[in-house]
Amino acid sequence: MTIHYSNIPNEAQASSVTSGLSKPGPYEAVFKRGFDIFLVLVALPIIFPIIAVLALLVARDGDGAFYCQKRVGRGGKTYRMWKLRTMVANADQQLMVYLAKNPAANAEWTTTQKLKNDPRITPLGLVLRKCSMDELPQLWNVLIGDMSLVGPRPMLPEQQDLYPGLAYYDQRPGITGIWQVSQRNESTFADRARFDTDYCANISFKSDLKLLLATAQVVVRGTGY
Repeated sequence: MTIHYSNIPNEAQASSVTSGLSKPGPYEAVFKRGFDIFLVLVALPIIFPIIAVLALLVARDGDGAFYCQKRVGRGGKTYRMWKLRTMVANADQQLMVYLAKNPAANAEWTTTQKLKNDPRITPLGLVLRKCSMDELPQLWNVLIGDMSLVGPRPMLPEQQDLYPGLAYYDQRPGITGIWQVSQRNESTFADRARFDTDYCANISFKSDLKLLLATAQVVVRGTGY
């Protein structure tokens, strides 16, 4: 499987974004989506009460429990991704101010699109991120077909010009994936294209199951964020 890298500037090119990757096998074409729905429905009676309790804890500061943000989905189409709120109010504006005052942090953000020590994250938000519990509301995105349990790390629309590849656009973004259980903050944003290409080249029920089990270890060890 060969990927020819190029930037995908916007959603207007969504029809041409479905990349020239090889034809999907039976698991990818049919069973992966069914596997997602099955696991979400089985887990829902356990997960929903957990989300409800965490939402109440997050909302205690009066800024709301959930955070909704536009992300790029399969084929370049945007969708709204849900998370438990882990940051203070006006986090985007605070980020701009913080980066303007801190050149080292600005360089880190430019390279990885993340900060190891993000001043916007609340104390409870830090715990939720460490255990990846802030991602639980994305099960709704999986259920309605915006996302998959396993796939590329969801990307912001404004990050598309930084992504040097096509593999991302061939899959539904995942709650977990190769990037999420590996280097995380240690890798550059551009490295995500390599992770996504590797995932697309080796996608199978076995590989997805391994990534889900690895994710469970990240949650138990609290090594997320």
